[in-house]
Amino acid sequence: WWRSVQIDLGSRDGLRENLPVLTTDGLVGRVSSVGVTRSQVVLLGDPNCRVSARVENQAHDMGIVSASGPLDNALVELTYLAGSANLKPGENVVTSGQGGIYPPGIPIGQIVDSRPVEFGLYTEARVKLSANLGGLEQVWVLFP
Repeated sequence: WWRSVQIDLGSRDGLRENLPVLTTDGLVGRVSSVGVTRSQVVLLGDPNCRVSARVENQAHDMGIVSASGPLDNALVELTYLAGSANLKPGENVVTSGQGGIYPPGIPIGQIVDSRPVEFGLYTEARVKLSANLGGLEQVWVLFP
């Protein structure tokens, strides 16, 4: 329950499941269930909210943004990056457009650090989210 919010828009407003939700700072999550007048939004960092992402570097490294842990809702994991990925702190991470839910180029956050995993087969990184999930007051639902 701590990785979701409820918004005051529903099916009567044209909402449906899996629409992206964002703020002016970046991606927040996606609509997970829709009622007539209210909808549930699952936030980034919830195990049920995975996002295909791209690092804005020369290699355009791609991976999956997923939950990191319950202690810090400002950080998420970027996993399944190539073992050869050369990430630097501060590089921007945006949606890749793969997967059919999120259009490309929506800001997600910035690389904090990275490390090789599984004996160097792939790389994981921690990403600090652009949007403050703990201080949401107003969000936008992106219609295709």
